[in-house]
Amino acid sequence: MSHSTKYIFVTGGVTSSLGKGIISASLATLLQSRGYSVTIQKLDPYINVDPGTLNPYEHGECYVTEDGAETDLDLGHYERFLNRPTSKANNVTTGRIYLNVIEKERRGEFLGKTVQVIPHITDEIKNHIKILGQSGEYEIVITEIGGTVGDIEALPYIEAVRQLKWELGQDALVVHLTLIPYLSATGELKTKPTQHSVKMLQESGVQPDILVCRTEHPLGEDLRKKLALFCNVKKDAVIESIDAETIYAVPILMRNEKLDEAVLKRLNLPVRQEPDLVRWKEFLYRLKFPKTEVTIGLIGKYVELKDSYKSIAESFIHAGAHTEVKVNIRWIHAESLRPETVVDTLKGLHGVLVAPGFGERGFEGKLEAVRYARENKIPFFGICLGMQIAVIEFARNVIGLQDASSTEFHPKTPHPVIDLMEEQKKITEKGGTMRLGAWPCKLEPDSLAHRIYRRLEISERHRHRYELNNAYRSQLMAAGLRLSGINPDKDLVEIIELDDHPFFIGVQFHPEYKSTVYNPHPLFIHFVKAASHYAVDNE
Repeated sequence: MSHSTKYIFVTGGVTSSLGKGIISASLATLLQSRGYSVTIQKLDPYINVDPGTLNPYEHGECYVTEDGAETDLDLGHYERFLNRPTSKANNVTTGRIYLNVIEKERRGEFLGKTVQVIPHITDEIKNHIKILGQSGEYEIVITEIGGTVGDIEALPYIEAVRQLKWELGQDALVVHLTLIPYLSATGELKTKPTQHSVKMLQESGVQPDILVCRTEHPLGEDLRKKLALFCNVKKDAVIESIDAETIYAVPILMRNEKLDEAVLKRLNLPVRQEPDLVRWKEFLYRLKFPKTEVTIGLIGKYVELKDSYKSIAESFIHAGAHTEVKVNIRWIHAESLRPETVVDTLKGLHGVLVAPGFGERGFEGKLEAVRYARENKIPFFGICLGMQIAVIEFARNVIGLQDASSTEFHPKTPHPVIDLMEEQKKITEKGGTMRLGAWPCKLEPDSLAHRIYRRLEISERHRHRYELNNAYRSQLMAAGLRLSGINPDKDLVEIIELDDHPFFIGVQFHPEYKSTVYNPHPLFIHFVKAASHYAVDNE
């Protein structure tokens, strides 16, 4: 292993959902802004091989990388903050670790030895942690350990961290994120949960180097001294992480707390330049002081859990800051939309986005939303299933193919305008078998898509099994549906649009996976612009 690579481990205690992903991404942003090459990986303790088969209610959205890995949604934060793509090496689960070890055992790689958690599972975890460091591309690798200290599932990961810390010495450190709860009854911040959390980490042989304390109220000087004393860290290594208005303010808060300096000092790395955060601060300023606002309806079937559409919501934040428009998302449950309710439910919207998803639930409601947006000339944007539903709606209500549908919902439909892709028909396993990752797409000159992207060839990330059925292409085009983006390898339709509409576009891919703070996605930018024009025209 190259000792030029430094390793930072981020663990969490007391409670889950404290924001390890955001702290990791914020620290990486600060180190990157000082001129270091940084990447982040996530180790997930659950036994699924990847999150691709998990219900969004369980785990939020499944994020897809350029190389087609179905990963944890935290990788979306890493990319949005660092403006760099991640890969399958940036996320691993317990399921994948055990699967790798079992496959090695079946191949006879352990030469008859008894296969055990230590050393075999922990070695596999360590190998995975070191992959990115050994690539020679990164000076610093940040590894976020999912779950909390004390979880049974997390024990092999904590043990792997202990071993690596011992092996690497000065080249590794542990940042422990913990909660300092506020008891309103006594008006006090309490340090005991953090003390217990650190003690549990110490019992596993790991001493945190830096404490990041999530809190609703500022930590006083006395509290910092107490935490330093009881948790065995220096006072300058007790970092306050106060609740922020937006996750994008966290890098600035961490800079004010000198988290990056504390890390560099303990890794014996030069401070190099001052962090260059000018563009980041400009983004925050535009986010905080928009010139106008719009309301966009997000039609989906998982809207109770906003994390199911995390990347879409963040893409609206990026595009909104870029266009100086505050985007208010109205979360609308697809099942609540029926012909008699659609007008009242969608009243006052300046744009309609029909979200991706799987399965028939909410299908008819999404269809009503598309029809309403098409007929009332409201800006429309359909993503993945959203595009497919736009095609079905057009086939039914414009061409008159009454029972047009997708074979996903109605296998016996007489008009399968959306059908299973040819190469998917023989696949029976569910995990990682869809069309995944980045694929090229050629745009039709002078189309809306061409005007938005300002180029004729693009590459976007996919996650689907069903496609527009090529047998219906000529019929759809003759009726006025423009098929403006085609995948050249498989001759598949990727983008549809309508010319006689101010803004109507559906895409088979997931543009939300590529939107970042510094590079908001052009489709979202133009959709937000179209919504704000519509708002002005309909005041």
